Amino acid sequence: MKIALCQINQTVGKLDTNREKIIAFYKKSLSKGSQLTVFPELAVSGYPPQDLLYEKSFIEKSMQSLDKISDVIGNTPIIIGHVLSEFGSLFNTASIIQNGRIVGQHKKILLPNYDIFDERRYFRPGKESIAHEIVIDGNSISIGLQICEDLWDDRYKRNITKELVQSGSDLIINISASPFSVGKSRCREKLIREKVLKYSLPFLYCNLVGGQDELIFDGNSISFSSNGIINAKGKSFSEDIVIVDLENNNHVSTSEISKEEEIFMGLKLGIKDYFYKTKHTNAIIGLSGGIDSALTACLASESIGRENVLCVYMPTRYSSKHSMIDSKSLASRLGVSFKILPIDDLFSQYENLFENEFRNLPKDVTEENIQARIRSNLLMSFSNKLDYLVLSTSNKTELALGYCTLYGDMSGSLAAISDLHKNDVYKLGKWYNKSMGESIIPERTFTKSPSAELNKDQKDPFNYKIVSPLVREIIENERTTEDLIEIGYDQKLIKEIKKLIKNSEFKRKQASPGLRISNKAFGIGRRYPIVNGSKD
Repeated sequence: MKIALCQINQTVGKLDTNREKIIAFYKKSLSKGSQLTVFPELAVSGYPPQDLLYEKSFIEKSMQSLDKISDVIGNTPIIIGHVLSEFGSLFNTASIIQNGRIVGQHKKILLPNYDIFDERRYFRPGKESIAHEIVIDGNSISIGLQICEDLWDDRYKRNITKELVQSGSDLIINISASPFSVGKSRCREKLIREKVLKYSLPFLYCNLVGGQDELIFDGNSISFSSNGIINAKGKSFSEDIVIVDLENNNHVSTSEISKEEEIFMGLKLGIKDYFYKTKHTNAIIGLSGGIDSALTACLASESIGRENVLCVYMPTRYSSKHSMIDSKSLASRLGVSFKILPIDDLFSQYENLFENEFRNLPKDVTEENIQARIRSNLLMSFSNKLDYLVLSTSNKTELALGYCTLYGDMSGSLAAISDLHKNDVYKLGKWYNKSMGESIIPERTFTKSPSAELNKDQKDPFNYKIVSPLVREIIENERTTEDLIEIGYDQKLIKEIKKLIKNSEFKRKQASPGLRISNKAFGIGRRYPIVNGSKD
């Protein structure tokens, strides 16, 4: 028996386009000999639909779209994820459709309600986990259906896979919209293999692919034979039709990619889909001569095409000669458009105003931040006049510590590297140069001391080799002060960094949406109050 796993890239709310793609992939799967075609979780509506689920008209149109899909389904059945409205409640549902009608249905039982997930806000959990018997080409087969979190049952009281096995399933099929984070696909493989070896049943996993706001879905659909062998595997970060032959117990070789390549591919897809799905073509980036803006420019060029990227260097009296040279060199090697727009005259006008309004007060961060805000205003002017999207360039370490300017370098439509720590930015930049076979990012960018260049002889006030891993431990690994001291961090430094993180929450609340690549990113999955009197 041949089963097709259709790893598709959907757009939330774009019901007609989503339906057309589902039907197109169904027909393609038939041409490849599929006897059962599988689509991801909430494939009809896109994932996550969020508060669209509160709109009655959206629910009605979504269910109408499912009916139209059903109308074209013949004897070769499909399994598809969709929203079901029943008795005044909504369910995250997988339906088996054959010959124009629903012949089996599973309502998602384990509803995730942590980090980026808030499914209990919208859905009621299903109750039954039973095998669904269907006849395909004259042969009867019992299928155990799961939806995403139903697989990850170690944190719940119910073991859905065990229940499906006990109900007589011949194989398990899990349809998912599982967001990407570094190493997540390997975690999925490990978990599924454990289930397969325990219950000796084939296990097929069909995942969504594509970017949706802050989230990136990596695909990597996979099939295991009953003896724990991978017999089919989907592409990473790309649409695919994975044909699974249930009679095939031969191992399919899968190539491992490096952490840096995985991150780059994920961010590239996230940027590409953000532009495509918001119907934008062009990006503008403020280059500083530093690693953050350089890497952002490389990502943009690879994602939407160098012909659609404009880089702007905006010097003041504090800008170094090498920053201008490095910015110009980067743009030239990337083949993107490049402009130099000096802003010192504008800065001087602000200084004159400040001297008049703030008499006898010394110069401080006010004069530094206004330079970043002038630059932001110019970038946003290009956005308004020429329909560019501004890509902001702050990294995760800077956002954590508040070492970025609100309404300045934090401004933008999308923060491409906001979930990359400073040390990871350097590593990814070096990987990119190596992958290209040349130093697209000038070598000096990696060796010079980081500086915002907002004052004379200014250097960043942090040792990133120490602070960057410390921030990771606090944010992503949720380490306590006692944990960090035991690891070896200085108690005074821990206190200082935690205070900066806490005091910078108001900035992050106003930051651009950032692409998520870690298990704990700033954004929709991390919700801390601005007014926060708690003490560690």
